[in-house]
Amino acid sequence: MTEAASGTGSERHDAPEDTLAVGVYDRSVVAMLVSIFTSSVAAMAAETALGKQVYDLTHSDLDLGLLGLAEFAPAALLVLLSGSLADRYDRRLICGLSLGVMTGMGAVLAWYAGQQAGDVLPIFGFVVLFGAARAVMNPAQRALVPDLVPPETLPWLIVRRTVTWQVAIISGPVLAGFLYAVDPAAPYIAMAALLGVGALALLFVKPLPRTRAYVAPRAGLHEAFEGLRFIRRSPVLLGAISLDLFAVLFGGAVALLPALAEDQLHVGAVGLGWLRAAGGIGATAVTLYLTRRPVVRHVGRSLLVAVAVFGLGTIVLGATSSFVIAFVALMVLSGADSISVFIRSSLVPLVTPADKRGRVLAVEAVFIGASNELGGFESGVAGEFLGSSVAVVLGGAATLVVAGTYFAFFAPLRDIDRFPASVDMDDEMLEPTTPPVAPP
Repeated sequence: MTEAASGTGSERHDAPEDTLAVGVYDRSVVAMLVSIFTSSVAAMAAETALGKQVYDLTHSDLDLGLLGLAEFAPAALLVLLSGSLADRYDRRLICGLSLGVMTGMGAVLAWYAGQQAGDVLPIFGFVVLFGAARAVMNPAQRALVPDLVPPETLPWLIVRRTVTWQVAIISGPVLAGFLYAVDPAAPYIAMAALLGVGALALLFVKPLPRTRAYVAPRAGLHEAFEGLRFIRRSPVLLGAISLDLFAVLFGGAVALLPALAEDQLHVGAVGLGWLRAAGGIGATAVTLYLTRRPVVRHVGRSLLVAVAVFGLGTIVLGATSSFVIAFVALMVLSGADSISVFIRSSLVPLVTPADKRGRVLAVEAVFIGASNELGGFESGVAGEFLGSSVAVVLGGAATLVVAGTYFAFFAPLRDIDRFPASVDMDDEMLEPTTPPVAPP
């Protein structure tokens, strides 16, 4: 980001007192948020439409789980490549090319839905290709956000990025639900258009000049594995990332929403869309609150409490047959998850040097994918044998156990009080001890 609405990038660095006031009026930040919003709306619309389409064709919880596995597999298989690409090449270019491929897959999904075919295998194949492009984009997109602002401003930008994402979580499912009721191909047409807009917005994104000389990592397995090695050496990173993995892995209730909506709550495509949106409504409300009163003290304990509330909300969702209670439960569990997302999204890049962010965030993306998509597969298998309601309740109970275990035995994460300052060197900040960041 080199230009602000009221002046140049050099003028900004000459007036550091204005850094925390920088934001949505800056062209690069606006363009980045637009790209994140449109691509996230498209992804949520696709997930909602795909879940409904697959369940309409097969009425199988297991197939809903396999859909999550098809989304997750590319991220796991491409983790070394995607992280290295994000650290070696222009992150804007990687994001733009990936969004272009995803736009094409949206067009293909629209075409296949229009054929009214009854075979789900091609859908799984399309999802794998879509997931591969998304897996390459995710670490580059997430590593690009910290490049737009000075380190002390990053928590300020993270909470606004999270608001953008949460509004997309509301908009995408509702859009998909209404469009699917009109025509099963319509959500995918909208998805392709939104992804194209996201790619074009990246043309206006310009990162800040790096504050120190930066040498791209050498190609090779040793450098590709550096993200894993750095996470293993950092107790804070390992704790934050693995907590998300295990908590959401067992609490992946969203994957079973098509089954819960039809068999337990007795609502159709529009009702399913609103259920998916309920999570976004709750998360957005909490994130907007965080823009005014962000978490600045007791960061580790706040993270663990948020995970516990997420587990409780999941139990209520699985146990109820009331649409209203399910709607509120989704709002609560997603609001708690948004606190977890805010803390982790601020913490991980701040304790990771800039030259390793792509590789570290690629590994984190696999953990997130495992917790979401692989968690969806786990929920689908459990739902197939135990029933959707029992699977969701047991998953929520397991999430509570995870939160309690980390609170009792993972002191490096539990005892974090404030967000640390950013680091630039290889072996600094393996355990954060630098002065805290002043809240915006």
